[in-house]
Amino acid sequence: MQRSTTRRFAGGAVAVAAALALTACGSGFSDSGSGSDSTGKLTSSDKALTVMIGSSGDAETAAVKSAVADWSKSDGTKASVVAAADLNQQLSQGFAASKPADVFYLSTDALAGYASNGSLLAYGDQLTNKDDFYPSLVKSFTYDGKFYCAPKDFSTLQLIINTDMWSAAGLTDADLPKTWDQLESVSKKLTTADHVGLGISGEYARVGSFMTQAGGNLMNDDSTKATANSDANVKALDYVKKLLNEGNLKYAKDLGAGWGGEAFGKGLAAMTIEGNWITGAMSADFPSIKYKVAELPEGPAGAGTLQFTNCWGIAADSPSQAAALKLVEKLTSKSDQLAFSKAFGPMPSIKSAASEWKSANPELVPFLTAADYAKGVPTAKGSADVVTDLNSKLETLKTGDPKAILDATQKNLEALLK
Repeated sequence: MQRSTTRRFAGGAVAVAAALALTACGSGFSDSGSGSDSTGKLTSSDKALTVMIGSSGDAETAAVKSAVADWSKSDGTKASVVAAADLNQQLSQGFAASKPADVFYLSTDALAGYASNGSLLAYGDQLTNKDDFYPSLVKSFTYDGKFYCAPKDFSTLQLIINTDMWSAAGLTDADLPKTWDQLESVSKKLTTADHVGLGISGEYARVGSFMTQAGGNLMNDDSTKATANSDANVKALDYVKKLLNEGNLKYAKDLGAGWGGEAFGKGLAAMTIEGNWITGAMSADFPSIKYKVAELPEGPAGAGTLQFTNCWGIAADSPSQAAALKLVEKLTSKSDQLAFSKAFGPMPSIKSAASEWKSANPELVPFLTAADYAKGVPTAKGSADVVTDLNSKLETLKTGDPKAILDATQKNLEALLK
């Protein structure tokens, strides 16, 4: 369950681009009232709402169904939840047939494609709680100057530490790494014949955290400029390459694991870099492993990490946009988001829920602390394919040329912006 959740948050699937290529252009306007008019008035009808989600498992599906049912009973509008087997494919099929779901999960890497062809309703500025969302999340769902959809939750990356291995290496809380040099040092001390000090997934969605700590990222905050081959990013990959060659950092696949959480859970790595979704995997699959969460060390530019999020998309062709908006406001309310967090682990996307979430999850506070400095992944149309290509190159970083890898990515990203 958690591996699929990881991929959902990280994005970068080629399937997204393929799905977008199939989508029909939603008009957003209709004389018959099936779309919003030029004044921005939302459509209204007696039809039941369809809510489509990409679920991480039974707990998430049950929680969303319960929340939607509660709203439906209170509002008087019928609504049903569909847990898609393949969200990207089923969304694209719905748009192509001019019968899209009214409300649906939408990833950052899918936003630009659906927004640019008119499939989405840009409703963000109509949300009564729009000022409560973290600014960085709003940026992730802003396209061409329009705030399209409400972030439904989010996750950040932090350092996960096996506390038994930490103690066995003679390390204490005073040794928690605050800098890159200190991370290198503790990784070396934690590496034994049985496990590596640090084991991570060999992809931008993990390695990219070092880019942010160096002051870089693949694109600027609003994904309008490619910055992949910046000096900061080269410095970050040089550092990761050094750790790989020292043998104190290994990719999960080289440890015989599918992702960093699995490598950590199986005791193949004393530390990993993962998001707060790892808590589900640890409790379900590796309950005997004792661990703690610490903020990632600061790099040359200070604190940095990546964040991953989805929003609640509303179809431009929905005949019931007004009801859909009311539903989304309910689903992003403090009460609903805290209930979702308790049920299946995501962090609330609104600032007003922060203190209660921290009180309920004291051991996970570092994940939410990062909301103040985390950077989003690229959202430019087609960027998912570029990230996929970058990931294939990062697999060979140990022997590769960081500057050449980033130059190729820079060229690919610039091509998207022409």
